[in-house]
Amino acid sequence: MELELKYGCNPNQKPAKVFAENGALPFEVLNGRPGYINLLDALNGWQLVRELREATNLPAAASFKHVSPAGAAVAESLDDVLKKIYFAEDVELSAQATAYIRARGADRMSSYGDFAILSDECDEPTAAYLKREVSDGVIAPSYSPKALEILKSKRGGNYLVLKMNSDYEPPTVERKQVFGVTFEQKRNDVKISDECLADVPTRNKNFTPEARRDLLTALITLKYTQSNSVCYAKGGQAIGIGAGQQSRVHCTRLAGNKADFWFLRQCPKVLELPFKRGVKRPDRDNAIDVYLGGETFEETWENLFTVKPAPFTADEKISWLKNLRGVSLASDAFFPFGDNIERAHLSGVDFIAQTGGSIRDDNVIETCDKYNIAMAFTHIRLFHH
Repeated sequence: MELELKYGCNPNQKPAKVFAENGALPFEVLNGRPGYINLLDALNGWQLVRELREATNLPAAASFKHVSPAGAAVAESLDDVLKKIYFAEDVELSAQATAYIRARGADRMSSYGDFAILSDECDEPTAAYLKREVSDGVIAPSYSPKALEILKSKRGGNYLVLKMNSDYEPPTVERKQVFGVTFEQKRNDVKISDECLADVPTRNKNFTPEARRDLLTALITLKYTQSNSVCYAKGGQAIGIGAGQQSRVHCTRLAGNKADFWFLRQCPKVLELPFKRGVKRPDRDNAIDVYLGGETFEETWENLFTVKPAPFTADEKISWLKNLRGVSLASDAFFPFGDNIERAHLSGVDFIAQTGGSIRDDNVIETCDKYNIAMAFTHIRLFHH
């Protein structure tokens, strides 16, 4: 069975199609017309949320962009501050909706125009939240009748809705072509579980239940993130993902900066920004990102705010970030130097899971001990390309 696509990665790449070599495709198109990248996001994301659901026994969700997650989360409750920064103060919250709101909310800039991935049935609250956000499509194992009705009305009736066969298991061997050459390998079916956290070489060996949940969330997220990659997690969700960097420490910095922005958005000075009524959510997201980046609004503030915001100074940011603690950090391969730990510490990291096996493991362990960080060697590499 095959399915014709709009085009490949780019509009000039036609014709394009997907097909199953044996039997039917494992998904059904309920609405819209999929593109090549849509399906890469959907199928990578589905694997992520399925494994996260199994590992935590909680509904899970991911927000995918360009074959890496912008966010991933499980259905842990939202406090009032998170509801505000995720624009969820006035929405009905089901477990599946909560998981997706967390997944999308961690990095709303990157999630703009995402593909939504849901582990459980898409219910009416989840569909209602999706309808008001800028998103290209959604995949879930099932949809309630009302949810499907809502989603089919999105984007002028062209919103992409995919139904995944939750019983589908792929072949053990996977193949792809690059420049006419076929690559073949065993599918990465390594299981991420609590056993991955058993080898703890640091003096601090105490992982709280919340830290274990967050480390599993981060590791499973990394399994489907373009390498090199690092993920910060807290509260059952990724709060900063650094994907596709050639240097490990650049992953750690990139993801750490995103985690910092996530926490800075919760500062009263940011929560109380005097936005004018009617400013759209994407415009608010952009303005907050500019504000946190230290830029000014010399030419545009009158379009956004009732009064010009006072600058958020470097000292104020440093002072607020000192309140960020209990963050978990995972890496898809070993940390080669202690500089990664130094950077992670600045973003409140108290728990780490990484592959281990560097010739400088002793330096990495020493740096963790310096900050009383508990670190596990997973002995599992999670490169994904």
